[in-house]
Amino acid sequence: MAIQNGYNNYANERIMNASPAQLTLMLYDGAIKFCNIAIVAIEKGDIMKAHTNIMKVERIIEEFRATLDFKYPVAQEFENVYKYIAYRLVDANMKKDKEILEEVLKHLRTMRETWEEVMKNGKQQTRA
Repeated sequence: MAIQNGYNNYANERIMNASPAQLTLMLYDGAIKFCNIAIVAIEKGDIMKAHTNIMKVERIIEEFRATLDFKYPVAQEFENVYKYIAYRLVDANMKKDKEILEEVLKHLRTMRETWEEVMKNGKQQTRA
């Protein structure tokens, strides 16, 4: 119990001290994690666990969509991708289809890698 409390305190502290860019990266990490859990749950026939974790990914995607700033043209492109991912997640959840989730996972990993590059480039520019 003490170990769990220590981990929870660490995780909370990490979130509270994270920059908006780091929080975005954490959300991508969470979406990838929950998507992987859902895939394994489908493979094991654990329909409820698959549903629960697909819904977690859906909520993360909803959060990304809610925070888009449409004064920047790139926001519409992100909206289109997020809308597609949300559609595929609903389809995967209804069918409990791991192939659809693997497609979603591929998109999430690509977006996470891109975001990580943006963060690295931002740090390099602030040092210059």
